[in-house]
Amino acid sequence: MATSGTTSFNLSIDDIIDEAFNRNGIRPNSGNDMKRARRNLNILFSDWGNRGVHMWKVALNEIALVSGQASYTTPTDVSDVLEAYVSTTGGGGDNINTQDVSITKIDRSAYAALPNKLSTGQPSMYYVDRLTVPAIYLYQAPDTITYTYLKYYSINRIEDVGSYTNTADVVFRFIPAMISGLAYYLSFNYDPNKIAILKQVYEDELLRALDQDGGRTSLYISPQSYFGDGV
Repeated sequence: MATSGTTSFNLSIDDIIDEAFNRNGIRPNSGNDMKRARRNLNILFSDWGNRGVHMWKVALNEIALVSGQASYTTPTDVSDVLEAYVSTTGGGGDNINTQDVSITKIDRSAYAALPNKLSTGQPSMYYVDRLTVPAIYLYQAPDTITYTYLKYYSINRIEDVGSYTNTADVVFRFIPAMISGLAYYLSFNYDPNKIAILKQVYEDELLRALDQDGGRTSLYISPQSYFGDGV
């Protein structure tokens, strides 16, 4: 038998809400029901920001360095910075002459302990101040003699739900968890008797999605060798 030949299945926000209500045995019959569901879906996405790194929301960014300037503001959709490096080239691409040097992420205490935060040189460390819009603090402040760009991988926020005709900013493998999560959230308002079972379904589906949402790379583990002193 023939198959469809397509892999584009997705759901509109309206369809997601409808399915979540169906799992509660409810048919939404007012604008308030739809607004409540959309609000809860945005809250669900906020909670997912506390559930680990979502690979589809990892993005490579770049900022032109300014000599002597230690702090740089990230875009408004950035939640955190995963790793960073300084580079000799920018413009969204590398070339055969591009040189990159990784820099180490440090915490607030380590950054606060640095004696002269505006000393200039080649940056080797960075601290992320996770404000409403995160800021990156480099140490040392760049001298831009060799390395003129900061490049970093950020974990970005999931986009707001928006219009009911939109699709969610979620990859296909998270669609089941998204629907079951919304059904669980709505059960608090519409059918408290289903809270326990809907929560179990949601957590199971989210765990499976998170388990699959990672890089598949080889891991090599070598034992440590110890040699005695001959005694």
